Amino acid sequence: MPVDYAHPEEDRFFNFALELVKKAGRLVRDAFDQPSSNVQTKASNTDLVTETDQAVEAMLIKGLAAEFPEHKFIGEESVAGGQKIEYTNAPTWIIDPIDGTTNFVHRIPMVAICVGLAIKKELRAGIVYNPITNELFTAQVGRGAFKNGFPIKSSQTEVISKAVICASLGIHNMVTFGERWLEIALGNHKCQVLAGVRGSE
Repeated sequence: MPVDYAHPEEDRFFNFALELVKKAGRLVRDAFDQPSSNVQTKASNTDLVTETDQAVEAMLIKGLAAEFPEHKFIGEESVAGGQKIEYTNAPTWIIDPIDGTTNFVHRIPMVAICVGLAIKKELRAGIVYNPITNELFTAQVGRGAFKNGFPIKSSQTEVISKAVICASLGIHNMVTFGERWLEIALGNHKCQVLAGVRGSE
């Protein structure tokens, strides 16, 4: 089935970014092997940033901007630093340099470089790379999703007793909801379980 491209060079954009993300992964892996990181806080004590977050984002934006000067960027650390978000029809890269900074700081290997590509305000591709476990997830509209080059898809399991469920409690919401956060989080989990794996009402 032919792919309906949003831009004639969409594949080139994706392939260039993929190689750049792999290179950035070496920065993350090398820093992860060090005994500690230089840690700062942003919105709260649980919202952390390290020099590696900043270095990875800078590397990705610099490399992509040099190759594609007409592209736009929305980077987590840049926006946190006050940069204005420009979300236009131009190809736009959305970057979280280290998703799981708290894990990274404590040397828990559940971290990932996350890069998305939007064209004409439509998400067209995504790259999620954990350089510690060497797991590379990629997806493009019309091409499917892959892990380390092998096709992946959502589970077909419909019986909850045979399913494995993983969810985040969203600890950052403590800033907004305070002590009610845990009650809300557990209530959400209860609703998910009672709804069943397929999410039916």
